[in-house]
Amino acid sequence: MKIIDPWGSTLPSDYTKIMKDFGLEQFSKNMFPKPNRAMRREVIFAGRDLKIISDCIKNKKPFYALTGIMPSNEQIHLGNKLVVENLRYFQDQGATVYILIADLESMVTRGITLEEAKKRALNFHVPAYIALGLDPKKTFFYFQSENIEVVKLGFEFAQKITLNEFKGLYGVAEPGRIMAAVTQAGDILFPQLKQKIPGIIPVGIDQDPHIRLTRDIVSRFKKYKFFAPSSLYNKFTPSLDGDLKMSKSKPEYAISLPEDLKTVKKKIMRALSGGRDTLEEHRKLGAIIEKDMCFELLKQHLIEDDEELQKIYEEYKSGRMLSGELKQLTYEKMEEFMNNFNQKLEKARKEINTLNFIKF
Repeated sequence: MKIIDPWGSTLPSDYTKIMKDFGLEQFSKNMFPKPNRAMRREVIFAGRDLKIISDCIKNKKPFYALTGIMPSNEQIHLGNKLVVENLRYFQDQGATVYILIADLESMVTRGITLEEAKKRALNFHVPAYIALGLDPKKTFFYFQSENIEVVKLGFEFAQKITLNEFKGLYGVAEPGRIMAAVTQAGDILFPQLKQKIPGIIPVGIDQDPHIRLTRDIVSRFKKYKFFAPSSLYNKFTPSLDGDLKMSKSKPEYAISLPEDLKTVKKKIMRALSGGRDTLEEHRKLGAIIEKDMCFELLKQHLIEDDEELQKIYEEYKSGRMLSGELKQLTYEKMEEFMNNFNQKLEKARKEINTLNFIKF
């Protein structure tokens, strides 16, 4: 049984194999105009029904993009940054963007009260998503617990899902997670209650079971005439020790937002390097770029200009740039990003009452 677990118990190790096993289409940057950094650099690697969204963009037809906030922690990670940047891309291409605050899911899967979830969302998570680039004037927010339409959809959807099907998708079938999953299907399709238009969900590959469940639901509830959701998948930001994904279980090798810069510098300086064992060997053979976690940070998150990144690649690959120099550069770029993020976060906090929260 092949399982991808959105709650973090297991991780995929081979993106090509995952695409084959779960019927994903390979992403091509040529499908969309002015592809963003993650699209250009193959950090975005797969999707479902992307042509529908591409056609919406090319023909200026309405569509939506949606993601959820899980307000269970008081920090977020760099993977959230990728999702927000993809949302902003689609927003710039004409999508209406919805952000749901998954307070019900946070309650049943993480034990966070609705009151605490709301407090964390308003004080940090929602302002953080604005600070990462969403246009507040074109983004709509809501809390799951306040959206009776989503709750009703979830209960209705639960009627046509069997226990074995759920286990096949998620590997487990705990009651709380079942409710969280069917409610999330309601969230994904909620914008279509107002207008039957296509939607795209940018996620990490670990969230794919939610997409597959929702697409199955669409095929079983034809009365609603829902569009099956399209999806876009980004690779994980790897852990600084070289593991597949940054994880809260190894905080010494993960960078959170926000985080103290002195701590960030220590983490970057001890990150897995692609440098050779000796200076002489490094100058002669050059770096092993694919092993270097700082270069991965630059590629995925910290350098926008492709020519600038290519120059760093050539300098490091040739051995002219040393691993210590690359780490120092990475820290300087991260410091600039963190300072900018913190400034925008404080500004967004002050404007929280002006945001578009859907009333029910």
